[in-house]
Amino acid sequence: MTHVFHRNPKQTLEYAVRGEGIRLFDQHGRAYIDASGGAAVSCLGHGHPDVIRAIKQQLDEVAYAHSSFFTTEACETLADFLAERAPGDLNHIYFVSGGSEAVEAALKLARQYFVEKGQPTRRHFIARRQSYHGNTLGALAIGGNVWRREPFLPLLVPAHHVSPCYAYRDQRADESAEQYAQRLADELDAKIRELGPENVAAFVAETVVGATAGVLTPVGGYLKRVREVCDHHGVLLILDEVMSGMGRTGHLFACAEDDVVPDILTIAKGLGAGYQPIGAMVASSRIYDTIVAGSGYFQHGHTYMGHATACAAALAVQRVIERDHLLENVRARGEQLRASLRRELGEHPNVGDIRGRGLFVGVEFVADRDTKAPLDPALRTHVQLKKVAMENGLMIYPSGGTVDGSQGDHVLLAPPFICSEADIEEIVAKLVTTVNRVLHV
Repeated sequence: MTHVFHRNPKQTLEYAVRGEGIRLFDQHGRAYIDASGGAAVSCLGHGHPDVIRAIKQQLDEVAYAHSSFFTTEACETLADFLAERAPGDLNHIYFVSGGSEAVEAALKLARQYFVEKGQPTRRHFIARRQSYHGNTLGALAIGGNVWRREPFLPLLVPAHHVSPCYAYRDQRADESAEQYAQRLADELDAKIRELGPENVAAFVAETVVGATAGVLTPVGGYLKRVREVCDHHGVLLILDEVMSGMGRTGHLFACAEDDVVPDILTIAKGLGAGYQPIGAMVASSRIYDTIVAGSGYFQHGHTYMGHATACAAALAVQRVIERDHLLENVRARGEQLRASLRRELGEHPNVGDIRGRGLFVGVEFVADRDTKAPLDPALRTHVQLKKVAMENGLMIYPSGGTVDGSQGDHVLLAPPFICSEADIEEIVAKLVTTVNRVLHV
């Protein structure tokens, strides 16, 4: 009997006892390729000596100092590093312990910004269906993950949702990417007008949708159209890059590929690569300066914000990524991964779509390729895929409800940035074996 309250108390888990490179090992000595980075976290793999050394050095100096009394060199240097590389005027960094906390901070900052500007009626947040922004109540409220939200609906503040950018299912055959992007932007515009522009604080979106819908990439021009709509109505644009940011798509900040700068951006997972819990909210100068010139105080905080050891670990992670030119490897290995998947699974009768950017890839499964009809949810295909993949020594990140919260299955792949060509081919081979075994081809 375990006294740990695991997420799934009925599930028996093996013990992870060692990590080395892209592999984890259990207590029986069995190796597993971490092809999902856990939940798109372990971007440097496991046991990286530079990061371990930085953590130990920080512990020898000072592990933690509360941010109301002190700052630390690790915190200040990491903030400088990120601000110098962030797009536009996103140059004020607020460190927290994870993605949900980063999103909560973004929502509260957006609200306080408008209060201090003398626009207190701006209270509504608009997000997208089939999105995910975290599991704390505020983040859950704006998210569009039906299954996660449903038990807690009475506790959630009202939020509003528009369509996701889901080209595989929603872009019409007679519609160009530009026309599809404009249609979605028009829907957002209509929702803002319905609520009253003077009442809307922000539109919140994942730059690339993560686990809820299986790596939905924005069509060309979509985020630019969204930015224009927000600017027209004085609404803030908050981009959630908790899963897609920090190099996962081949760019340190995923929105750079779309040439769009949000007002607030959230990051986490790949920031610290799992070596320490850390996330951050990144705010523009315009928002920061408004707070400074007004109350002078952001009315928010957490005990572990700006944690010295977490910041030291994250700084080491980011320096390794830059020193070793790993973003170039992410782009190259990402192209290889998608090409190999399409070669091996592109004609599989139950594989509907293979999509992604960089080493952030989703495979959506269907009952019929022509109609795109989802598999029967009762089959719980995504659960079976994970189980069989683990038996094959492969870690993948699957989910159900891909299409609408109840129907659809996909797996998400987010292998470490350090993967070699041979690693990618081994991941693909193990996934193909898994898919063929589960779907009997």
